[in-house]
Amino acid sequence: MNQQQIDEIRANVQHNCHIADARHGADYGLCTYLLKMREYFRWEQGLGFSSSLGKEELGDWLTAREALWAGLEEADFVPVRIAGVEYGPFDADAINDLLHEQGLVYSGGLGAAGRPHFFIGELVLREQRDGYSLMVSGRELARDLAAPPAMSREGMIFVRRESLRRMLWEKLESWRWSRPDNALGRAFACYGFEKELDAALDEMTDSELELVLLHEQGECLAGDLLGDQWNRMLLDMPHSPAELAARAVRDHLADCSVTLTRLAEMNRPASIHFFMGNLSAMRKLLFPSLQQAYQAWRESGEAEPIRVLAERGVEHWARLAHEMLGLHREQGRDAARSIHALSERSRL
Repeated sequence: MNQQQIDEIRANVQHNCHIADARHGADYGLCTYLLKMREYFRWEQGLGFSSSLGKEELGDWLTAREALWAGLEEADFVPVRIAGVEYGPFDADAINDLLHEQGLVYSGGLGAAGRPHFFIGELVLREQRDGYSLMVSGRELARDLAAPPAMSREGMIFVRRESLRRMLWEKLESWRWSRPDNALGRAFACYGFEKELDAALDEMTDSELELVLLHEQGECLAGDLLGDQWNRMLLDMPHSPAELAARAVRDHLADCSVTLTRLAEMNRPASIHFFMGNLSAMRKLLFPSLQQAYQAWRESGEAEPIRVLAERGVEHWARLAHEMLGLHREQGRDAARSIHALSERSRL
């Protein structure tokens, strides 16, 4: 495969990324949207995080990008063309069979609220672990605005080092606005961000890559337990409190199954702070005892309360997830209100 063919593949994937962004770019609040667009511009231009961005140049790019998206909202995704053969954009298995020998990795799948995500990047690690395929990418050739650091689907885990590094940068930038004394700030304090930005970002990325992988391992286990009906349930209640609650329940099940147990074993302060600092508002609401275990760890330095809570959590969140599925089987699309009410009275 020559460079021209790789460029054509990249162009196909980036076009699909533009379509996904055209459909979902407005899902963010204004501040988050502008931050992500600024960093998207930085990525496209190949600029480092310490580089200043010209306001006029950024503004012109933003206007042009939004105009491009306006013309793509109703467009269909295009196939990924490889060596004269067209593959569906979600046929990641077939596409990767051809790209891996070129040192590349591809992913196409659905994320939160059914949002499509696509990317192609340089493959830096590929191995089998405990019945699933792990693929870690480095430099990315095509990506969408969201660029999630990791995704899992059908026994495959994709971890995107460049996207994780960029996500850490975005969180650092947001935290620096007011520098609150919170878990995320404590995580950043474990690295030398005030001395050498790039080196600190690299160190934190390499360190917390394991945390991302642990969560995706838990996601695979949760997926096996809950089956395909779980995704059908989520698609029946998009952009609702019930969807947020269901996603939080599955995340807690995944983390209690794998992540929290491993965090307790490592007892690494930076990673415990980082995990707690990344909990969404819904996850905190449904799992108040996790905050209590975190506080107990901060006071004693002993991670046993986290390990014990993880054991309790596996049973609790698995039972709650199955009760949600039961409501969906009974009520179908009308189950959202019942599922949300169930989550509110089932906090741990």
